[in-house]
Formats: sequence, structure tokens, C-alpha cells
Amino acid sequence: MAKPTLLKRFLVWKYKHISQRNFVLLLAALIGFVAGLISVLLKNLTFGISWLLEKSIIFSENKVYFILPVLGLILVYIFVKRISKKPLEPAIPSILFALSKRSGKIASNKMILPLITAPLTVGFGGSVGLLSPAIFSASAASSSIGDLFHINRKTRTLLIGCAAAGVIATSFKSPIAAVIFAIEVFALDLTFASLLPLLIASLVSIITSYLFVGNEILFTYNVTETFEVRDTLFYILLGVGTGIASIYFSKIYFAIFKFFERFKTRFQKLLVGGLAIGIMLYFIPPLYGEGFSFINNLLSGNHIDALGKSLFDGFTDNIWVVIALLFGITIFKTIAMTTTLVAGGTGGIIIPTLVMGSALGNVVAKIINNLGLGFQVSESNFTLIGMAGLIAGVLHAPLTAIFLIAEITGGYELFVPLMLTVSMSFLITKNALEHTIYTKELAEKDALLTHDKDKSVLTLMNLDSVIEQNFIELHPETSLRDMLHQGVAKSSRNLFPVVDDDKRLVGVLLLDDIRNVMFDQSLYDSTSVETFMSNPPDVINYETDSMQKVMRKFQSSGAWNLPVIKGGNYFGFVSKSKLLTAYRRELINFTK
Repeated sequence: MAKPTLLKRFLVWKYKHISQRNFVLLLAALIGFVAGLISVLLKNLTFGISWLLEKSIIFSENKVYFILPVLGLILVYIFVKRISKKPLEPAIPSILFALSKRSGKIASNKMILPLITAPLTVGFGGSVGLLSPAIFSASAASSSIGDLFHINRKTRTLLIGCAAAGVIATSFKSPIAAVIFAIEVFALDLTFASLLPLLIASLVSIITSYLFVGNEILFTYNVTETFEVRDTLFYILLGVGTGIASIYFSKIYFAIFKFFERFKTRFQKLLVGGLAIGIMLYFIPPLYGEGFSFINNLLSGNHIDALGKSLFDGFTDNIWVVIALLFGITIFKTIAMTTTLVAGGTGGIIIPTLVMGSALGNVVAKIINNLGLGFQVSESNFTLIGMAGLIAGVLHAPLTAIFLIAEITGGYELFVPLMLTVSMSFLITKNALEHTIYTKELAEKDALLTHDKDKSVLTLMNLDSVIEQNFIELHPETSLRDMLHQGVAKSSRNLFPVVDDDKRLVGVLLLDDIRNVMFDQSLYDSTSVETFMSNPPDVINYETDSMQKVMRKFQSSGAWNLPVIKGGNYFGFVSKSKLLTAYRRELINFTK
């Protein structure tokens, strides 16, 4: 007999000595550590590439930085085509799909790919962020750890949330916002059983980042001007502005992706997208890279450095020109970000959202201060709260937005204006757009987990698990005699699918349909299945019908059994009783 492996011996020891609850906490700490390492590694790889390019003789003496993102996209294209040979996937939507349709299982290679393609994209100046790739990588690592220790789906989902929380916590040193992000974006239940692992993962990831990079953070700000009641209307106005900007963000994102659908190959998209990015960067240098230096300069009140050197340097003495240029960044950051992604780059939308929000908040404050009406507001505060407004609107994550800015500023002095702006932005955006960039396509496929338990349980259910195939098939021309001998006599079911020679469903036959004639021998050879069969009240399409749609078909038809069609042919039946039994079982697993 083969000796048990070390892992098997550990699992046996764990089962005897460590409760499942405590083991989940240990795994949360491990995943927090891994998420911290991935975040630090990804950031250092990206900054290393940026530093090499900035110090390069070629690019430091010749102002041709605007072609660098195109070079990065070409390198990503070569890597994907020649080495990985698998198409890139959007990070957060892919994770959400894995949670709903793959039991939280993410391919292990997704842990490595973002660590290569994201630094090439962002390090060369691509106008996207690093948070989403880091979350994707950490989530893939979490999934692999779950496989290693045979974790069930519910715990695997929680641990993927821990990975996301760890990345956010590491990046902003904001553990509370990180926990709330995981709950809002990944639709986790807010219970003590989920809250404690998320907190542990966040704290461990922060400590891990301190070990490697000290107390370095992406940006910070100490509030020096507190909230004034007289500014209430202005913060509501900012909320309206960020709400409209959030709608613009989402609309432009999908419009650009739709526009690029006309190009059939990735290389065509690369050429067109690379040219567009180069032109935008030539005229608007702050679009280069993630944009944290832009945010920091705005927070310090240095809008000249934030705008950088451009063709408009001679006009920046005029504050209205500055306002126009900042507003241009608000408009074009979304376009540059989406173009980078559709041209083949790897990155996320969270940091571009913050950049866009900071520019818009600063614009609103500058307009108020320079209208000559005697009003004076804090430009730095509006810059911060503009970021929160965009996060709330674009991600539909209002609590994340509030606590992220509150933790960045080291206190809650701006809590009231944050709530004013964020709530207004979220209200406007949620009413205009039911779903976010992350969730729109998943919702259209009925593959989105939400805080609605009924919808989530149906989303988690698998159609294959409720399809029954132990039905005897009949042919339309089969005589009543043969039907009774070959069908009714040999079947334990009272339902029979009627199919033609090509296995296409042409009707169904119920035992009740022939009960009053089945003993009339005079009809045995003069009638056939076609005489008694009827059309099903509805059919289930295996390829296109989600479990939500299946449930709706049962409700609208009033049927107890519905046939399943796969590839145009009969495939089996789904019974309402089995469907409800499976639903109840899944609901118990989901809520326990």
C-alpha cells in the first residue's frame, strides 16, 4: 500500500485538531500574505520598467514618450500570441463569472499572466490601473490554495473575497474600505463568519507590504480645511457632476468596445488603438500611466505640475485654460483607458476612475472659486471627494468610496460631504444604469451573483444537475400497439418524448392522453403516436436558457415537466419537483 502523502497526512491532522472555522481564518491570513506579496511584486515590476524608460538615454533626450504605450502593447501582443497563446480576460468580470458558474475555480495560470502583461502595459505608460490585475492574480492564487486543501465552494468564494480585500488594503493602507469593497463588489454576505476572515486578510496584507516597502503608500492627504455647512449645496452639485460623469464613463467604455468590434484581428485593434493612444498622449501628457502623480499634484495644489509639459504651456497662466485642460483630462481619461484595454493591454478601471474623479472635483472647486461670486471652497477636499463620487457611481460601491477616502485622509472630518456627494452620485447612476462595467455582460447572461439570495441561488444552480434522461423515446408513426409494448410497458415514467428520425422533438405524449383507449384493441393498429401526442407547453434551450429563465418558464406554463433541446435535438426533461428540490438544497448550502 502506498504511503499517504504529506498533504494527506496534514489534512487528516487538520481534521482532528483544527476546526473548520479556525482553518478558514488561517487560510485568510495565508491569502492576505500572498495578496500582499503579489501587490508589492506587481507594483515594483511596473515601477521598475517605468524607471528604466525614464532614465533611458533614448527617451530622456527625445520627447517621444507618447509612443511608449504602443511599444508596451506590442510586447503584450507578442507575449499573448507566442507564449501564453490564450486571450486576455477582464479581471473582475472573470472572477465574478468564476464565482457564479465555476464554483469559484480560476485557472492557476491566471496568477502568473497579470504579473507579466500588466507591468508591460502600465510600465510603458498604458492609461490603466494595476489593482484589477493584482486582484485577478491574487484570486487565482486563492483558488489554487482552495484546490490544494479541498475547500468547498462557499469558503472558496469567501477566500477570493479575502484576496481582493488584501490587494485593496495593501495598495491604499485602508483595511476597512478593503473589506467593504469585497462585500459590495463580490456580493459577499456581511456576517461575522465572513467579516473576520476579510479583516484578517486585509491586516496581514498590509503588514506584508510594510515588511517589503515600508510605509510607502500611493497617495495620502491630511485634511486641513474641515467641512463648512455653507458648502453643502456645492457638495451636492459635485455629486450630480460625478453621477453624470459616471454614466459617461460607462457609456463611453461600452461604445469604444463596440466600435472596435469592426476590427477582426487583435493586431488591427492594436494598430488603431495604439495610434489613438499616441495622439491623446501627445496632446494630453497626464493621461500617461496610472496617474497617481497627477492626483498627488492636485492634492498639493500644484495644478501646473499635474498638467505637465504640453502644447498649452504658454496659456496656463489663465485659470480658465487650466480648468479647460483639467476637464479635458476628465473626458479623455476614460477614452484612453478603454482604448488601452481594447487594443490588447492588461489593466483595471479603479485607478483611472480615481484620476477622473480627482480632475472633476478639482474643476468644480476651481469654477466655484473663480466665478467672482465670493464663494471659496477647498480644492483639495473637492479633489478627494470627486474621487469618491466617481468610485460610487462607476463601481456602484458607495460605502467603499466613503471609507476609502476617509481612511486615506486619516480621519472622518470629511464624512458629511463624502456622504452628500457619494449618495447623490450613486443615486443618479444607479437609476440610469442598473449594472456596472463589471456586471453588465454577466447580468445579461444571468451569471451574476447579487445580494438577492433567490437570484444568486438560481445563478449557482447547474442545468445539467436537474436534467433527467431516463425517458423512452417514441416515433410519431409508431402504432398504439407498439407504443404500449415498447414504451408504456417498459417505462416507469408517465411521459414520453416523441422524436423524428433526426432526433428532433416533434411532441410529447402523456400516459393520461391514452389512458381511455389503451385497452381498446381495435385501435392498436389503426392509430399511432402522432394521433395522441401534443405540443409541450414550453421548451428549455440548453445553450441559452439560464436557471432563472427555466424557473420563469415553469411558472408561466404551469407545466410539471419541460423538454430540453440541445443543438436542436431532444436531450431530456426537467421536472418541477426535481428543480425545486435542487433549489432548496442549493439554498441551504448558500445560507448555512
